[in-house]
Amino acid sequence: MKRVILKLSGEALAGEQKSGYDDALIADIARQVKAIIDKGIDVGVVIGGGNYWRGRSNDNIDRTKADQIGMLATIMNCIYVSEIFRSEGLKTNILTPFECGSMTKLFSKDRANKYFEKGMVVFSTDTGIVLRAIELDADAILLAKAIDGIYDSDPKINPQAKKYDKISIQEVVDKQLGVIDMTASVMCMENKMPLMVFGLNEDNSILNAMTGKFNGTVVTVD
Repeated sequence: MKRVILKLSGEALAGEQKSGYDDALIADIARQVKAIIDKGIDVGVVIGGGNYWRGRSNDNIDRTKADQIGMLATIMNCIYVSEIFRSEGLKTNILTPFECGSMTKLFSKDRANKYFEKGMVVFSTDTGIVLRAIELDADAILLAKAIDGIYDSDPKINPQAKKYDKISIQEVVDKQLGVIDMTASVMCMENKMPLMVFGLNEDNSILNAMTGKFNGTVVTVD
């Protein structure tokens, strides 16, 4: 692989405290990403905002406004995690759908590629992870979550839930497993974009996902 998009769940960034940030965890993510970049592989990072805001669960706020708050949450996460990455010796830049003063730059494929050529980690907000991966010609999407893979039902509710080691994107759609939405699933199938879903809190989970030696789920698109 020459380029991957790493999706970090906001909830996973918080670690066991469930909100805010686990700095030790983020520093370890930076260490793993640096090891991948040192092998000549480009890494783009897309971050969710769930450690701050879960707008879809609040019925008292207009959906559009809830989404806007969620976008600001992802930007805050990008800025914070980017700074931790910099403290670990990585070069970073943050690209967003709209400029936030001097804190971020407007996303474009050309700008992202320019930063990749300089060995930078490119951060982006949680907007259309599959579309972003396709646009940037990524070879795979790594989904680092608070849960260690894809299950046939919610393991928090059903202790007998079965985890899949490998599953096709068509099965994910047919069984309504909710890994990504229907539109994104179709885009994965049409563009042959595989996914690897794994728990962020496991030791070297990102590095292991890159080698396939990981305790997660591979979503195939063949």
